[in-house]
Amino acid sequence: MPDILPDHGLGEAAVPVFPVAFRKADATLDGVAITDMSADALERLVFFAQGLGLECKDVILGSGRDAVSVVAAESSDLEPMDLSDWQRDFGALAIEACHEAMGYYGSVTAGGLAWRMPMILSRAAARQAAQIGKPADMRSTTSATQVECMRRDTPHQGYFLTREYQLRYPGFDGGTSPVVDREVFVATDAAIVLPYDPVHDRVLLVEQFRMGPYGRGDPRPWMLEPVAGRVDAGETPEQTARRECVEEAGLELRELELISRHYCTPGTSTEYFHLYLGLCDLPEAGHGLGGLASENEDIRTHVISYDRAMSLLGTGEADNGPLVLALIWLSRERERLRSAA
Repeated sequence: MPDILPDHGLGEAAVPVFPVAFRKADATLDGVAITDMSADALERLVFFAQGLGLECKDVILGSGRDAVSVVAAESSDLEPMDLSDWQRDFGALAIEACHEAMGYYGSVTAGGLAWRMPMILSRAAARQAAQIGKPADMRSTTSATQVECMRRDTPHQGYFLTREYQLRYPGFDGGTSPVVDREVFVATDAAIVLPYDPVHDRVLLVEQFRMGPYGRGDPRPWMLEPVAGRVDAGETPEQTARRECVEEAGLELRELELISRHYCTPGTSTEYFHLYLGLCDLPEAGHGLGGLASENEDIRTHVISYDRAMSLLGTGEADNGPLVLALIWLSRERERLRSAA
């Protein structure tokens, strides 16, 4: 039933994809009151609210009725937001994220949901971005809707997900494949940027411990890489690239040049890369430290000459795809970038 919540406004929550009611004197928040809510529905609401870092509090509505409302903590200092702006920017993304978030109800605590929420939102944003699609001038135009999925399970639901599918799909011969079982690692989109100083002809690499090489049995699981990070919900890949350069290396980029957008391991993972070259000013060659302590990042930076960077291709020390691709692209575009600097 339509009702109002006095002395409250609509603001941007700590998780910006979702708006939240917060105390604001002399303001009025329009909404609806849901009556006859079941105990299970209320528990689900509390679970979701706490997963967003919000609270369910007793309030009195404009009609005089007692109610429970999801609100920000009293100490929260939120900026007012417009509901129509939220619907335009985040409405579809919020609904997409809710499908995964509420799938955890009954299996994890609200704290466990809060811990997973950044990845839930990034996965939802990645699924939305995937809908844009790419050209099919050479490859098959067969739609994903023609894949018949008999079963989908999620055997692992930690910070990352793995999913198991039983499916069959249209074949190139006009028939249908046998029913097959497939597994996929469900990741997010990532922005990756190789910082380059065209005036002094230097690049910056980051070095950090990586679980992939360690899990493979590599005796030296510290990797040289470009700057990289997860594309958060509500961010563009370009914004992520700039943010990560500040967080990992203390760098402000002048410009970004797109190198490629691509799947990294399409046979086993949903992860999608947005790879850039970042034009910037770099200090003299040497080492530095970077990364966020809040994310347990232990990063060493290397500022090296272009020639030293290219030698890593020859020795094999550059052995991750984004770095190899970025250096090859730089070798092709270097003269143009230097002449324009």
